[in-house]
This record gives sequence, structure tokens and C-alpha cells, in this order.
Amino acid sequence: MPEMIPADSVGLVTAQTMRFDDPLQLECGRVLAEYALIYETYGELNAQGSNAVLICHALSSDHHAAGYHSMDDNKPGWWDTCIGPGKPIDTRHFYVVCLNNLGGCKGSSGPATMNPETGKPYGPDFPVVTVKDWVNSQRRLAEALGIEQWAAVIGGSLGGMQVLQWSIEYPDRIRHAVVIAAAPKLSAQNIAFNEVARQAILADPEFHQGRYYEHDTQPRQGLMLARMLGHITYLSDDSMRAKFGRELREGKLNFGFDVEFQVESYLRYQGRAFVEHFDANTYLLMTKALDYFDPASQCGDSLSLAMKQVTASFLVVSFTSDWRFAPSRSLEIVKALLDNNKKVSYGEIEASQGHDAFLMPIPRYMELFSAYMARVVEEVR
Repeated sequence: MPEMIPADSVGLVTAQTMRFDDPLQLECGRVLAEYALIYETYGELNAQGSNAVLICHALSSDHHAAGYHSMDDNKPGWWDTCIGPGKPIDTRHFYVVCLNNLGGCKGSSGPATMNPETGKPYGPDFPVVTVKDWVNSQRRLAEALGIEQWAAVIGGSLGGMQVLQWSIEYPDRIRHAVVIAAAPKLSAQNIAFNEVARQAILADPEFHQGRYYEHDTQPRQGLMLARMLGHITYLSDDSMRAKFGRELREGKLNFGFDVEFQVESYLRYQGRAFVEHFDANTYLLMTKALDYFDPASQCGDSLSLAMKQVTASFLVVSFTSDWRFAPSRSLEIVKALLDNNKKVSYGEIEASQGHDAFLMPIPRYMELFSAYMARVVEEVR
């Protein structure tokens, strides 16, 4: 609980919900006849509507990117380090929008929300959604908010993939694209990690083919295991070694299968905490959206060709210890842009925190991010 809201915070914020009755055609072939998107905004839209910034969230994040919902909040939004007065995404100059994507579990239409056709939660009947579907729904939200063009679309990890899709799908609606710790498609290894996570959920006896809401339960063990596996991939070997080493919880071996090493205790804690605020069906959907993302597949597997119509200027950022989305994957994006003579700035940040580095206030990262966004501010002015 913050004793006092920090001066560089966006302060107390309230989420808003926009409902849409215009049917949304999805890539899977199905149609969402109606749906809702929950979102937060920070800062004010200028008279020209030229200072709007869209934040795209990663797999387990949501619309609450900055500030506090109440004075009883234990912690601020997930990207509070980067959004607020004087921060890289400076709310004194930008009107910032962040929404919970379709299929999410924090207020937008998803598996846990009511299916109007049945009067029960969608559960497994909620359609599989893709990054392209998300971008199409985000475009509709932008139009409803009176935003014809984003000054910048920004995201890390799965959020960065949405930024790429925006630049490809709606090149005239985005002036700057900031892609952080992302990739143009998943590697086979990454797809494999996602599949193991999904199988942990699907094999849980409380999963009930995705209809666990009707049984007043949830696949806790499966979701916990999925999160533990995912969390390992977000960290680096160096960061885990520095944080835990081989430290024993009780200072001695107990020759059993309960928690003995500190890293085991940490992973179990993270898994249990995750179960309390995330939905298993949403986890399945989000990992599938990750797996399916591959804009080059529509262009003969040529990323350069896929990005030929891009008009946005890019900032691409990677982190040296990120083995889930290694710097080499960011360089694929940079190369595709340079092949087309597009404007791109690239930064590879020395960091030991692994994939999670994009969420942290690493000085060189903050300096690079701030310097780029200062250029965007000058354009807005």
C-alpha cells in the first residue's frame, strides 16, 4: 500500500469498458457478434488527436499498465516504471491507452465471461484469437476513442508482436513502432515450451474440458505448473544463480521430494500466486496466439516482403541475456526493415535479468527508451 502516490506516477486510475455490437470476423473463421474491451487511459488527448500512444500487453499482463486502482493497492500497474510524468512514456505529453486483449481474464470478453447465446461462461467455446484479431479489435477501440493515428504503438514480448502487426496491417495509422524483447515468430523450442504448459493444464483432473467454472473449481495444479515452466524461461541462468545459487531452504539436505532449494520455493510461490489471479482457459488462448504469429507466412516466408508497406519509424530493443527472444530474433526484424530502407533504431542492452528485463528500470534501457520517445514528443509538438 503506497503511503503517498509518487510524484512520477499517473496516480489513481479507473478502468473503463467499451462494448461493441459490430460483429468481429476472426482469423479462425468464427465471428464474435458482440464483445467488450476493458481499458485504462493516462494523460490527455490533445486537440489534434496526435499524441495518442497504445500499449500492447504481453501474455499474462492486462490493461492496468500504470498507476494505482486505490490507496490499498500493493503495487502499481505492470509497466509503471515506463509510464508517467518524466518517464519514457511521458504522460505530460502523451495520451496513453492500454487494454486487456480479447480472450483475457481481466474484464474484456473471454472464456470466463458470459456467452450471450447460452447464459453461461464461454469456457472452451470462446474462439481461438490471434494477434491479427487483437489488432483489429484495438483499431475499433481507437476509432471509438477518436484516434485516427497513433503517435506510437509500443509493446514488449507478445506485445511487441502486436506492434509488428499494427505496422503491417494499418501502416497509415501508426507513426512510430517500439518493439521490445520480441520476435517475428516463435522458434520450435518456444512452441514446445508453450505446448508443455498447455498439457499441464489440459491434464489436470479439475480442467473438465475447459468447463471448470460450471464445477465451481479450476485446474490449479496444471496452471501452477504452466506458470512455473514459463517463469523459468523468463529468467536467465545468471539471474537465477545470483538470486538463489544452490541455497538450501533449511541449510541441509532432507533426502525427500518436498521443497529443499530456495529456487524451488520461489517457483512454487510464483505458481500459486499466479493461480489466484489468472484463468487457465485464457492461458491456453494466449499461448496459441503466440504460436500462430508469423506475418512472413503470408508472404512466402519473407519477413522483408511482409514489411514492405510499413511506413512507421521503428525502435527495436533486445537484451543480451534474453534466451527466450534472443537479440538475434530482434535483428531479423531490423534486417527486414533495412531491406526496405525503413527508418529503424536498434539497441541491444547488456542485462542479466533474461526476458523479464523489458519490465525493469535498467538505466541504459531507460535512457534509450526516453531518448527515442523524446523524438516522438517533438513531432507531436
